[in-house]
Amino acid sequence: MEARSRRPDLGLLALRLGVGSTLAAHGAQKLFGWFGGGGIEGTAAGMEAMGFRPSRPSAVLAGLGETGGGVLLALGLATPVGGAAAASTMVAAGAVHRPAGFFATAGGYEYTGVLGLAGTALAIAGPGRYSVDHLLADRFNRPWMATAALALLGGAAVAVVARREQAMAAAAREGDEATGA
Repeated sequence: MEARSRRPDLGLLALRLGVGSTLAAHGAQKLFGWFGGGGIEGTAAGMEAMGFRPSRPSAVLAGLGETGGGVLLALGLATPVGGAAAASTMVAAGAVHRPAGFFATAGGYEYTGVLGLAGTALAIAGPGRYSVDHLLADRFNRPWMATAALALLGGAAVAVVARREQAMAAAAREGDEATGA
């Protein structure tokens, strides 16, 4: 019997560590003000300016989705939930960047899209052999968990984006009325 190659597991480990630590650090900027971030207050002000209402809970949820999802991905623990958290926060972030087009050089959603797709892929594929999930006999990494987490958190992200778009449209109407346009 041929031994199973370790390459896929090493690839998943590298992907999880890279994407997970990037998201965790970005979320820590939002939650704690680490790495030059604004913390909750600065993030809430930014969320308000971007049309996310209510802004403080939006800041907390974005920070938790990125930090928590990133840590779960890096550890390979509850990987379907971590991947879905990463993907859903990137859906909301991508909505902010969508008007600028695809490429990040123009402020587009390229970067958030890649992180979101990586989170989705890890939620579906699982963490591989070199993970806490594997050590726990995949108790928190069942196939149905990926479907449930992606559907639930993806649906929540779509609702948040829809609420933001409504707020942005209402603000634009108010601006038009104030200027007489």
